[in-house]
Amino acid sequence: MARDLREFIKLLEQKGQLQRITAPVDPDLEIAEISNRMLQKGGPALLFENVKGSSIPVAINLMGTVERICWAMNMQHPQELEELGKKLAMLQQPKPPKKISQAIDFGKVLFDVLKAKPGRDFFPACQQVVLQGEDLDLNKLPLIRPYPADAGKIITLGLVITKDCETGIPNVGVYRLQLQSHNSMTVHWLSVRGGARHLRKAAERGKKLEIAIALGVDPLIIMAAATPIPVDLSEWLFAGLYGGSGVQLAKCKTVDLEVPADSEIVLEGTITPGEVLPDGPFGDHMGYYGGVEDSPLIRFQCMTHRKNPIYLTTFSGRPPKEEAMMAIALNRIYTPILRQQVAEIVDFFLPMEALSYKAAIISIDKAYPGQARRAALAFWSALPQFTYTKFVIVVDKNINIRDPRQVVWAISSKVDPTRDVFILPNTPFDSLDFASEKIGLGGRMGIDATTKIPPETEHEWGAPLESDPEIAAMVERRWAEYGLADLQLGEVDPNLFGYDLR
Repeated sequence: MARDLREFIKLLEQKGQLQRITAPVDPDLEIAEISNRMLQKGGPALLFENVKGSSIPVAINLMGTVERICWAMNMQHPQELEELGKKLAMLQQPKPPKKISQAIDFGKVLFDVLKAKPGRDFFPACQQVVLQGEDLDLNKLPLIRPYPADAGKIITLGLVITKDCETGIPNVGVYRLQLQSHNSMTVHWLSVRGGARHLRKAAERGKKLEIAIALGVDPLIIMAAATPIPVDLSEWLFAGLYGGSGVQLAKCKTVDLEVPADSEIVLEGTITPGEVLPDGPFGDHMGYYGGVEDSPLIRFQCMTHRKNPIYLTTFSGRPPKEEAMMAIALNRIYTPILRQQVAEIVDFFLPMEALSYKAAIISIDKAYPGQARRAALAFWSALPQFTYTKFVIVVDKNINIRDPRQVVWAISSKVDPTRDVFILPNTPFDSLDFASEKIGLGGRMGIDATTKIPPETEHEWGAPLESDPEIAAMVERRWAEYGLADLQLGEVDPNLFGYDLR
């Protein structure tokens, strides 16, 4: 993959989707406030070129729309993401081909895997400048603080790279880091994440865990690192599959880890097992401030960067945010994988307003009674990231699950709460979800909003209202004759129907 962050910024500027800001701005609250207003309106990416306290410009909101996410993935339309999902589905659960065409398709995917193998760069751009010892000062980076009650400055879009000390297999994740001193930060990761597992293994062997943070990489690599699907491939291979060719990697200066060679900035350090500091509170994706947790402390001994580096960042919060746009794209990638796991699912949607994972809407090709409930239960166990989905709404295949008006109609006209709503109590829960009575433990709700068939109901279902086909065809032919040809009847404005969408 030849493209880097700078080329993506150039692409956005060519497409009129980048706004350069030369006025002085403060990374403390001000940058996030400007960016948040832009995100709410679907505005362009921002490049702040005059940041107080640092000589490094700040790029933000690069992935603030689904359109820009698609461009980052070398695609033009969200539907193309499903083709990528089909490749990953083949790799996840390969099946013996029954036709020559299936064998050819699987062969193409294997060839794509070969092309995706990472390459090596022995003179990487990310090491044009090397800072160690007293020259290393994290305060020179334009780290932002998004919200007034946040505990400090943060890194949000860094690739956090660790390695299993037993197998040597690397893990690449995207975790939040909090500045603690001029050469240290805490890292906030869940205990199930790869980095946390690596730290536990290092602790068992009495070793320090080496860690590298790659800042300012191509957004495509960030998308690969954020894809939590259970395929036994490294994130570097994922990125290569996403981009069509292998990521160029470079060995770090002071730790035995590899990072993208075109990273803007790289931090190299170690974690001593058991050494922790309070991390938080910070505004999180739920729309509230999270708690304070003792988190592993990283001590950095080296920072390398390109000449005239660019710092890429973002922040969490109530949608729309960049993380929500990434989730919408990942939703499309998951779809073929989910169909392979749960055959009756036609499509599924994770609405951004439901935090991109708290509520799922599933459409099924219903063939037998009880199928909607089966589909909901299968969804919860299909992929690890659906463990914390609180609500699953199942509708018929003719419902457009991405149109909330159709979904509300299906719930209102097809659901008897006594029969069609079921609740699973005391299931594993998101620790950031304050709605549950006990942190880490909560309930889930399934709603069957499909058309009922016997023995789900003892009476005939009403026939759906439809136009007379002959009359509809005649009206179509005579539309201009009615004098209505000049009327633009495209996508309707929901505000005309009593909504307040601004």
